[in-house]
Amino acid sequence: MIRDIVIFGPVLYYSTMEIIVKKPSEAEIDSMQLQPTWGCGVSEFKWEYDSDEEALILEGEVTVTYDGKSVSFGAGDYVTFPKGLACVWKVSKPVKKHYIFR
Repeated sequence: MIRDIVIFGPVLYYSTMEIIVKKPSEAEIDSMQLQPTWGCGVSEFKWEYDSDEEALILEGEVTVTYDGKSVSFGAGDYVTFPKGLACVWKVSKPVKKHYIFR
């Protein structure tokens, strides 16, 4: 899915919807610990993001599918979801996360 089209001079760039999963820095951990938490049990549900979201996964295991792709993440991961993403969450172990919408 194309998110944005950006033109820089004669070059046309396409920005795609991608979920980014990484290990957080100490600063990201410290910042996210001040944010609210959310959790849910083993389940499967559709979700659409109307804002960018960053999340620090505290517990659990999740696989998110979107645009024919899938991304798995779990405890200790820092995940960024782009605005406009439509996906399906499959929670295989109860999840708990700190989150912030930007």
